[in-house]
Amino acid sequence: MAAENAAEHGQTAGEYIVHHLTHLQSSKPAGVADFSVFNFDSLFFSILLGVVGCWLLWLGARKATWGVPGRFQAAVEILIEVVDQQAKGIVHNAKSRKFVAPLALTVFVWIVMLNAMDLLPVDLLPALWAKLFGAVGGDPHHAYLRVVPTADLSVAMGLSVSVLLICLYYNVKIKGIGGWVHELFTAPFGNHWALYPFNFAMQMIEFIAKTVSHGMRLFGNMYAGELIFLLIALMGGAWTLSATGILLALGHIVAGTAWAIFHILIIILQAFVFMMLTLVYVGQAHDHH
Repeated sequence: MAAENAAEHGQTAGEYIVHHLTHLQSSKPAGVADFSVFNFDSLFFSILLGVVGCWLLWLGARKATWGVPGRFQAAVEILIEVVDQQAKGIVHNAKSRKFVAPLALTVFVWIVMLNAMDLLPVDLLPALWAKLFGAVGGDPHHAYLRVVPTADLSVAMGLSVSVLLICLYYNVKIKGIGGWVHELFTAPFGNHWALYPFNFAMQMIEFIAKTVSHGMRLFGNMYAGELIFLLIALMGGAWTLSATGILLALGHIVAGTAWAIFHILIIILQAFVFMMLTLVYVGQAHDHH
């Protein structure tokens, strides 16, 4: 669906993009911190797709049969085998893998589904949402609604912080609280009282850097992809019955198709990278220094 709304409601290209990059969110009372603001669209689609992803995996397990599997069962089995092999190569504790491998599988499937929302026409769900539930502020015909949760920094960082908490849990579980605290002050430079502050500072920097880069990598790639789709949509919304307008319409179709095909690779690749880094960070939590 092209960006007809920009022309119909007198929006400039910049206003159209800003509109699509604005969340459906709660209002912030005066004098209250920004942490009190909730992006309802990101929460809605994240929870919905999480439930759908779990249901699909449950359905694959429930309908599993011996002998020749169906296409869906074969696809699920291949996915499980790939994730399990990656988990075995990174997390060497068999007991931990009983939790970590399903976690990695869930993370991969969930993020693929969240990222895939970027393939929907940019005006489709906002316009449909406005007709069904009404627009909250702004254009009455086109709601504020962002449908790609991973292009929301709060969602991407929430996922990475969750991985950090799991890593901290395994640090304590595997090494014991005393062993982990000892490691915080003795690695990586060595066990000497003069090096304790530098070791602790490096450990804190490592935890923060890994968490921030983990979430920002996913967010940055999906946000950029969303922005390119909006720019391509503007090409379609600017068409007229002229040579330039027809070229813009053709460019909209060609560029939209090419970017959507290429974006499928980005969708899967970013989910795979996030899953692999999750396994790597959990595996590092098992290592003694």
